[in-house]
Amino acid sequence: MRVLSFKPGHDGTAAFLDDGHLVFSLEGEKDSFIRYGPISASVVVEALELAGEWPDVVAIGGWNKLLPGFNSKVGAGYVGLGRGESRDGRLFGRGVRFFTSSHERSHLFMVAAMAPGAPLDECAILIWEGHLGALYHWREHGASISRTTVLSQPGSRYGALFALADPGFPDHGRGPPVEAAGKLMALAGFADTEAPHPEDDAVIERLLELDILWPFDKGAFRGTRLYNAGVHTPVVHRAAARLGDRLFAIFRDAAERALPRGLPLLISGGCGLNCEWNVRWRDSGLFTDVFVPPCANDSGSAIGTAVDAAVEHGGKCAIEWTVYSGAPFHFDQPAGAGWTRRLLTPAALAECVAAGDVVAWVEGRCEIGPRALGHRSLLATPLTPESHRRLNAIKEREPYRPIAPCCLAEDLNRHFVPPIDDPFMLYFNRVSTSALPAITHVDGTARVQSVRAVPHGLRALLEAFRDRTGYGVLCNTSLNFPGTGFINRASELFSYAELRGIEHVVVDSDWYCAQSN
Repeated sequence: MRVLSFKPGHDGTAAFLDDGHLVFSLEGEKDSFIRYGPISASVVVEALELAGEWPDVVAIGGWNKLLPGFNSKVGAGYVGLGRGESRDGRLFGRGVRFFTSSHERSHLFMVAAMAPGAPLDECAILIWEGHLGALYHWREHGASISRTTVLSQPGSRYGALFALADPGFPDHGRGPPVEAAGKLMALAGFADTEAPHPEDDAVIERLLELDILWPFDKGAFRGTRLYNAGVHTPVVHRAAARLGDRLFAIFRDAAERALPRGLPLLISGGCGLNCEWNVRWRDSGLFTDVFVPPCANDSGSAIGTAVDAAVEHGGKCAIEWTVYSGAPFHFDQPAGAGWTRRLLTPAALAECVAAGDVVAWVEGRCEIGPRALGHRSLLATPLTPESHRRLNAIKEREPYRPIAPCCLAEDLNRHFVPPIDDPFMLYFNRVSTSALPAITHVDGTARVQSVRAVPHGLRALLEAFRDRTGYGVLCNTSLNFPGTGFINRASELFSYAELRGIEHVVVDSDWYCAQSN
């Protein structure tokens, strides 16, 4: 059974399954398109090219058209637990089945099919994102799914605090910015032990009680202490930490009431990218295990709809997958005259990194999901605070944003507590040494990618850097222009390196050095 699936709307994605194997998942934002953007014509063409075989089923995930006064469905629509709709049709004159199911089901079937041990007869699932906020009891391999609604729009409520404090965000007419959640997670790390002011606590409760956040009526909060307070301020730091505590407590309490004990928990939705909350779920004692996929946000939605379609046509709710199922790199033009190519030697490159140089690193196919995991990354030494400053300057990010590390899996217990073996950067660890200032956030935490797989070029560089410095750790942040997805073609890669003053570019086994070095 071959299924070609598309996710409409923001975080647009195309995915292809072939007899339960994920052949690819292509995200609209990757290849330097706008972050959280829809599918472009080039993504559709690339999907048709990479599919290789004619699909048995073409599937589209449910979505909404935002028309004045009401929502009109795209496909099966946003919400719904009922089975998808299937019909016969034709594509390029050939017979094919068309399938659609809700966006809600796409989250459920994605995380269930990607989970360890899939297909799962029974489990608990949490979906929390911009709109959905619910717990699910999954039974009979998904034939029976019950929902407990907890709190709608948890992600939007979290992002609304950032919008409220941001003087540049308008009073009316816009929803909370999608990128705000990640920034607020970083700001919460600056919170001190002082409790928020009672007036700020009251504002947080108002955010939790709002019925509508799209658009967000920021003007209704004019006169409060948090209104246009500035995002990087102690009052907002404390409020961010308190809002995070309140949101988690609401969902944890609901899980304790609504779900049976002794089940694994699977987490889907954009809030699944909040590393602090993931640690709390793992430590909650309510579940036997916790699984968060690398594409927990809507970037995994096309995979879920494809799985749903496959199950509808007799397949299992389980897939073989790797996080490196994105697009192959496009070497659309050679490096310019300012670059010298040589064969990659990890030991020699490690010397350059230890000396303070930054590397634009491209390896194999692109990652799925929003986290750079060593295939489209900027790498640097973690041993000096200058790397933190320089990487944020290269990426044109706010200086308060943390830089994540990658670490050899067997060295985790040397530098991090607890030593969570997490290949997808979805949990916070506490840094147990003062020797890694570039990757240590102000609250002493880091979002660590553990590197275990062999063969893996990044692993070889980490081993060489450990041989050189004693630390099998590197700064690892995404390789992208501001506001766009990962760079995925040579013409943009070398232009980016030249514009940002990056000294080294690696594409698989080829090492390009700027001739000034």
